[in-house]
Amino acid sequence: MRIVSDVKTDVNMREVTFEISAEALEAACERVYQRQKKDIVIKGFRKGKAPRKMVEKLYGEGVFFEDAVDSLLPAELDEMMKELQLTLVDRPAIELVSCSKEEGAVCKAVCITKPEVELGEYKGIHAPKQVREVTDEDVDQQINVLRQRQARIVEVEGRPAELQDEVKINFEGFIDDVAFEGGKGEEYPLRLGSGQFIPGFEEQIVGHNVGDQFDINVTFPEEYGDERYAGKAAVFKIELLGISKQELPEADDELAKDVSEFDTMEALREDIRAKLTETAQKQAENQFENAVFDALIASADAAIPSVMYERRISQMVRDFEQNLQRQYSDMKLSDYLELTGMTEQQLRDTYEEQARKEVLLRLALEKVADLEGLTVSDEELEEGLQDFAARVNVPLEVVKAQIPMADFAMDMRVTKAVELVKSNAVVDNDMAQAEETETAAEAAEEETPAAE
Repeated sequence: MRIVSDVKTDVNMREVTFEISAEALEAACERVYQRQKKDIVIKGFRKGKAPRKMVEKLYGEGVFFEDAVDSLLPAELDEMMKELQLTLVDRPAIELVSCSKEEGAVCKAVCITKPEVELGEYKGIHAPKQVREVTDEDVDQQINVLRQRQARIVEVEGRPAELQDEVKINFEGFIDDVAFEGGKGEEYPLRLGSGQFIPGFEEQIVGHNVGDQFDINVTFPEEYGDERYAGKAAVFKIELLGISKQELPEADDELAKDVSEFDTMEALREDIRAKLTETAQKQAENQFENAVFDALIASADAAIPSVMYERRISQMVRDFEQNLQRQYSDMKLSDYLELTGMTEQQLRDTYEEQARKEVLLRLALEKVADLEGLTVSDEELEEGLQDFAARVNVPLEVVKAQIPMADFAMDMRVTKAVELVKSNAVVDNDMAQAEETETAAEAAEEETPAAE
C-alpha cells in the first residue's frame, strides 16, 4: 500500500487516498476466483471448471475486482492507520476510485478520527462526601417492615372504619343517575388510605360501621384515563360488609427470633444499624465519585463526532433489550415499544444525555491515562484476562481469541485512570453547604412576590 494523499477536511475528518499494488490485487483476484469457481457455469465447461481467463473474457476483466479489493481492505486500512498514526471511531467510508490489472487499485477512505481532548485540572478535584447519620427512627422503620411481614389480619368489632383499615364493600357508581361501565364491584377488598380509588372515595368510608348503606359523592379528575368520565361528578352507592385491620407483633425478642438469626431485639437492632450505616457509606462514596467525575467532564473540551454518541446509544438499547428478555420471558424490543406506544427513536432519545456524559468521561479518562503515562504490563494484562474469563465463565483461550487485546488493555488503563482521579480527589463538604445555601436563597427569591 502507498499513501497518495492525506487531507484534513473537517474537525475529526480525514480523506485518505491510497494505492493497492497490481501484484496484491492480482493475488487477491486469484483467491476470489478459486473461492467462487465452484459456482461458475459457462457453456462448454463443466460447472466449476471454467478457466479464470475465460470468465474474465466473458464478464470483463474486472469481474473479481470488487470482491478482491474488499478482501484486501482490512489489512490495507490497518497499515494506513499505523502509517498515519490515526485512531478511528467508525469504519471508514470507502470509494474505489480506479482499478486495473496494470495499475492496481486506488481507494479513497473518508475517516472519522478520535477527537482530541483538552482537559483541565484532574488532580485535586473538590467534591462533597456526606455520610448520612443513621437514626433510631431509621432502625425503627426497618423493624416495622419486619413487623408488617409478620402481621395478621383480624376483624374489627364495635367501632367504625378508620384510615388504614381493610374493608370489604359492595359498590355501584352512577353519573347523572345512570350506572356506568366498570363502576360496580361486590365484596371488594380495599385498604382505606391506599389511594386505590379516585380522590375522596376512601375518606368518605371512614366513620361508617359494618352494615351501613350510604352514598359517596366524588368527581373524576380532569386527567382521568377514560375520557368518558374525566371531570364528571359521580355518586357511588356503598354497602360496608366488613372491617378488619393489621395486627402487628410486638417488637420484642420473639420477633427477632422469628425473622432473623438473633435471639434478642437488641442484637437485631444493632445488626440493622450496622447494615444501614454500611449502605449510607456506600451511597456517600458513590455520590462523591459521581461528583468527581461530573467535575472531570465539566473540565473536558472536545469536538466529539455524533457517531460516537449514536454507537453508545445503540449499545444501551441492546443492553435494554437483553434485560427485557431476561426479565420478561424473551420479550422483544418491538413488543415493549408496542406496549408503551413509543417509537425506537423516542427510546433512543431517552439515552442521549447519559450517552453524551459517558462518551466524554471515557475520552477524559483516556486523556488522563495518556498524560500520566499509565501502562499495563503483560503480567497485569494476563491477570485481567483471567479475572474476566472467570467472571463470565468462559475459557481463557476463548476470551483471548474473541476480545481485541488493544481494547482490553485500554479498558485496564482507563480503570487505572479512574483510581488515580479518585485517589487524588479532595473531600470538601463546604461545597454541599454552599450549594444548599444557594438553593435555599433561590427558592426564597422565587417565593418573594415582585414589588408592584
